[in-house]
Amino acid sequence: MTTLETLYTGIGGTFVTPPEILSKKMDQIKAFVFDWDGVFNDGQKMSTGGSSFSEVDSMGTNLLRFSHYLRHGQLPLTAILSGEKNETAFYFSERECLNYSFYKVPHKLTALQYFCEKHQLRPEEIAFFFDDVLDLTLAEVCGLRVLINQGVNPQFLQYCMKNNLVDYVTSVRGGSFAVRESTELLIGLNNNYEEVITGRKINSEAYQTYLSERRLVRPGFYTLGPEGIEERL
Repeated sequence: MTTLETLYTGIGGTFVTPPEILSKKMDQIKAFVFDWDGVFNDGQKMSTGGSSFSEVDSMGTNLLRFSHYLRHGQLPLTAILSGEKNETAFYFSERECLNYSFYKVPHKLTALQYFCEKHQLRPEEIAFFFDDVLDLTLAEVCGLRVLINQGVNPQFLQYCMKNNLVDYVTSVRGGSFAVRESTELLIGLNNNYEEVITGRKINSEAYQTYLSERRLVRPGFYTLGPEGIEERL
């Protein structure tokens, strides 16, 4: 068992795919796509339709993008893909300079196909973070799949494992820093964790260059219209 595997199984994470194979999958990843509800939060909704996120998870997404930048010399593509309209997700996308925020897309594969066509991506070049049934059409095709473990759905977890829909299951639930757990895991698979943390700590030249490029990214907000996925301002 590798040191990385020991660290994450030690806190209760589950590797459905062995870490050495996940490392090879990471070689191909060019984009990170996140579901919102149940991933960045516990899935509870306010009357306005809003739901929250944490700074702990936010930092995880930033460090993961920096890790990718150090390894590949360019920013990864990023997107939030939600079946609902959520102003907090919009705010997060703008603040963190993500490329896309898809919302109110009931059949999420439609948005993924748009995303891939827009950037000449293959689904196997996407790492996907998800938590529930509506995400499974994406989990079926994406190259690396992280399932946020809600702790109350063992049959669903079993279904995902049996049907090759997940590579790693988090130890904690959405809203309990599951995004941070899984983003740090992927940084470890990139084999540059110390470089990432040290670079961020000292605000290295590499981090400053990464941040300057990240700040140039302006998110697009897309939803399902009469003729398919369309941009909405």
